[in-house]
Amino acid sequence: MLSKIRYNAPVILTFSFLSLGALLLGLLTGGWTTTHLFCVYRAPLADPLTYVRFFGHVLGHSGLEHYMGNILMMLVIGPTVEEKYGSKPLLYAMLATALVSGLVQFLFFPGSALLGASGIVFMLIVISSLGGMKNGTIPLTLILVAVFYLGGEVLRALTADDNISQLTHIIGGICGGVFGYSMAGRKKHRRKS
Repeated sequence: MLSKIRYNAPVILTFSFLSLGALLLGLLTGGWTTTHLFCVYRAPLADPLTYVRFFGHVLGHSGLEHYMGNILMMLVIGPTVEEKYGSKPLLYAMLATALVSGLVQFLFFPGSALLGASGIVFMLIVISSLGGMKNGTIPLTLILVAVFYLGGEVLRALTADDNISQLTHIIGGICGGVFGYSMAGRKKHRRKS
C-alpha cells in the first residue's frame, strides 16, 4: 500500500512539512524559534538571522488554524502549478516572493512583524489562473481572480483593522502575475523549439 503513494509535488509537500516542523518547533520553544527564525521584522543588518528571516518568515505560522488555512490552500493549488511549470521554476518563484514580501515588511513596516505563507498562496492562485493563457489572450479566470482576490485585499487593506497583512497578499498576487506570465512564456517557447 505505501509503495503506491507518490511524493507528487516535491516543492509543495516539502514546504508544507517544513512549515509544520516550524510550527511544532515554535510550540516546543515557547515561540522563540517562531520569533527569531520564522518571522520577519526590522532588526540590525549585522544580525545574520535577519537574512534567514527574509526567507524563513513564510514557514512560520501563529498557530494551527493559521497553518491549516495557508497549507490546505497550497495543497489544493500548488501540485497542479508544480506539475505544469516544474519544481525548479516554482521553487524560484516561492523564494523570490518570500524575499520580496520580507524586504517590504523590513523596509516599510518597522514596528510590526510578518509571518505565514499567505503571500505564497496568493502567488499560486494567480499563477494557476494564468494557466489558460494562449496566444496572448487574457484568461477570464485571471480577471476574476484579480477582481475578487486582489481587489478584495485592496479593499480590506483600506477598511479592515486586523492582524492580516493584505499587502503581503497583494505582493504575492503581483509576484504570481510576473512569474506566471514568465513561466507560461518559457513553456510556450520550449514547445516551439
